[in-house]
Amino acid sequence: MLYYLLLALAVYLLHDFFAVWELHIPFTAISALSTALAIFLGFKTSNAYERWWEARQIWGSLVNYSRAWARQVITMVIPPEPEQSAAVKDLQYRMVYRHMAFVHALRVFLRQKHTYNKQWQEEIYEEPNQYSDTEAFLSPTEYQLFTHKQNPPNYLLELQGEDLRTAYDQGWLSDFRFVKLEETLVEFNNVQGRSERIKNTPFPRQYSFFSRVFVFIHASLLPFVFVEELGWASIPISVIISFVFLCLDLIGERSEDPFENRLEDVPLTALSLTIETNLKEQWGALDFPAKKHPPGGIVL
Repeated sequence: MLYYLLLALAVYLLHDFFAVWELHIPFTAISALSTALAIFLGFKTSNAYERWWEARQIWGSLVNYSRAWARQVITMVIPPEPEQSAAVKDLQYRMVYRHMAFVHALRVFLRQKHTYNKQWQEEIYEEPNQYSDTEAFLSPTEYQLFTHKQNPPNYLLELQGEDLRTAYDQGWLSDFRFVKLEETLVEFNNVQGRSERIKNTPFPRQYSFFSRVFVFIHASLLPFVFVEELGWASIPISVIISFVFLCLDLIGERSEDPFENRLEDVPLTALSLTIETNLKEQWGALDFPAKKHPPGGIVL
């Protein structure tokens, strides 16, 4: 913006104040570029929002399936003998709380930075992103193994599958109930896979690069278009129009990667805490997590 301001000021001084040479460009010469740039930026912003909205839908489905998982574990894993009730209760506890760990682990896993998604802007606020958030939901042995895995969330799903098999072998699950729980577990794999697809497939870089180039060219030509007719008023007018096009480009750029722990991202922390609260309530626990209040009313 400082460059656009100084350029507009220099064009005005050279054209009107010093009258060095004729710097005027006809409006028709820039109108075609403005129209093409607006269409291009609209396409970029629309597709970036589609990526963001798909990510939000994926995590919305995770909220729904998480509630279903807790309900199924609590109501479908049934001990055939009363003396097995304590063992079943222990297994249910592990599976419900391990799922809370999975949700938090998936959040941390998706927010790990990739060099190809790095941007030049300095973030106002970033949520702490550590696997230690899962420690309270896992046994010490599970947590130690979990932290050394290449894909920690997937490891937790494997442990859930092993507990399902244990419940089936013990006769706590019928064939039908085993299949239904396994289907829900597969949905968690699908949620992770869809999220990883968005995370690991960046928006085509030619759109990001050339949109910035086109905005720069367009904004650099604006002072030459308005200086003849508007005089000194060409300075604020050209700067304002440059600001609008620059913001349109930036909106798309900031929305295209929804798992980068930025202000505009899908609020994974808020969704994780919602799931944790819902599952604890279903289990009967009362130690609900406190809502986080980052500065400026940010929801992460």
